[in-house]
Amino acid sequence: MNLATQANPNDNRRVWLWAFLAVLALSQLYFVRELLAAFVIFAIGFAVIAFLVVTLYMLQKSCELAVARLAALRHPVITIADVSNLATAGNMAIVTNENQKAA
Repeated sequence: MNLATQANPNDNRRVWLWAFLAVLALSQLYFVRELLAAFVIFAIGFAVIAFLVVTLYMLQKSCELAVARLAALRHPVITIADVSNLATAGNMAIVTNENQKAA
């Protein structure tokens, strides 16, 4: 058997260990820490901006809904179109004929 062709589970662990050690060593460098700090600051800034945009959007949609419900509650009992239909000549004639019969 060839030992180089066999996959040893420990080889996988060694690769992960070396990768972890490389990340740990790189994180000790100043510019890497500076880049991570800038990333955190920008991530927090973008999260705040996104929160403000979503808040304003939800506030606008809530106001839209409130105005729509208020408009639905404020429907008049008789509309201008109904008043103009009542005041047509035919309706007035009927009313006048009924009044003449009653008198």
